[in-house]
Amino acid sequence: MQSVGAAGKERKPFYRLLYVQVLVAILLGFLLGWLAPGIAESEWVKALGDGFIKLIKMAIAPIIFCTVVSGISHIEDASKVGRVGVKALIYFEIISTLALSIGLVVGHLVRPGEGFTGSVDAGAVAQYAERAAHQSSVEFILHIIPNSLVGAFADGNILQVLLISILFGFALMVLGERGRTVRTLVDDMGHAFFGVIAVIMKAAPLGAFGAMAYTIGKYGPSTLGNLAGLIATFYITSALFIVVVLGIVARLAGFSLFRFLAYIKDELLLVLGTSSSESALPQLMEKLERLGCSKPVVGLVVPTGYSFNLDGTNIYLTLATLFIAQALDVHLSLHDQLVIIGVAMLTSKGASGVTGAGFVTLAATLAVVSPALVPGMAIVLGIDKFMSECRALTNFIGNGVATIVVSAWEGELDRSALTQGLNRSVDTSDIEEAVTTG
Repeated sequence: MQSVGAAGKERKPFYRLLYVQVLVAILLGFLLGWLAPGIAESEWVKALGDGFIKLIKMAIAPIIFCTVVSGISHIEDASKVGRVGVKALIYFEIISTLALSIGLVVGHLVRPGEGFTGSVDAGAVAQYAERAAHQSSVEFILHIIPNSLVGAFADGNILQVLLISILFGFALMVLGERGRTVRTLVDDMGHAFFGVIAVIMKAAPLGAFGAMAYTIGKYGPSTLGNLAGLIATFYITSALFIVVVLGIVARLAGFSLFRFLAYIKDELLLVLGTSSSESALPQLMEKLERLGCSKPVVGLVVPTGYSFNLDGTNIYLTLATLFIAQALDVHLSLHDQLVIIGVAMLTSKGASGVTGAGFVTLAATLAVVSPALVPGMAIVLGIDKFMSECRALTNFIGNGVATIVVSAWEGELDRSALTQGLNRSVDTSDIEEAVTTG
């Protein structure tokens, strides 16, 4: 008899799990590239990775439109709660900007992509670089404005789609109750397009196999050192962000981050297993209410945070973008890096709920910063799954901390319930209890 999960559904055999399939595909791709580089460099093998990336790019524009419009238009809900919504949004944007900046700083200091043999034709890179160098600020601004609404989507110009999305989102926000029907339609369309991504992700093993085989076959096994370096850099950076940044924020709010992590350990394991922070959303909201946060604050901050407070995704976006730029030897000016922060702030909205959505937002960010970077997605395709769990965990922890902080800021936090809840979570561990009483 098969075991039954918490949701009452039968667990899939391990060989049907996408995670396992991608791991096997990466291993097979590595072996093919190492043992038969001639076959691995063939156009058919390369087409597997390139085709998967084209499928992802195909869905970028509508997904970005739906998530950004939904995120902005739902600010209307925050206005009903008054100061709480404003404080939550201020906190989200400050922490998100900090996460994006940390990813950039670490990328410059560690330089994980340096020494990686580029996979983009040098002539193409030079062409894009020359075009960017001769583009004035006025031309750049005019380039953001599309000739038509449909044209932006047809051309796949993400920057123009972002402009349309922002304008449309604010228009729905101003309409208020009259825009509810359209807002609901956009939300449903967003879920539908993420469903498209879920279908596309079924082909991830083939894409990962092709990308890994071609990369190893063309540039040799030594490239794995750079990829492993990116994974290690991302995990260490995320861990430091949680411990240092969120730890300081938690301490200023009057609670221990480590006790809070112990309190939500079951939810963290669920997020780790599903690679999606949204999988544990109901449990997180219930636990935060039991921890002393008021129901209205929890009901506002947690769902809004899933669109506006994606710390792990933000670190990943800037770090991965710099990695690809370094690997392909594409120079990014200060202006380009500011564009990365600004665009990633928008493209990351709504990316936490679906496994693989981080890869979609990376594609959108690269397309805006420099088209020469987009083919570099094939470099990180094979290892993206290894970083999705860390993204989801960091997003999840960040939203939990944000809810307690905003509750305390607004005076809607029951301190006695907070202390009792966190102490009870520590008491469940004999080691923690020994340290506390000792």
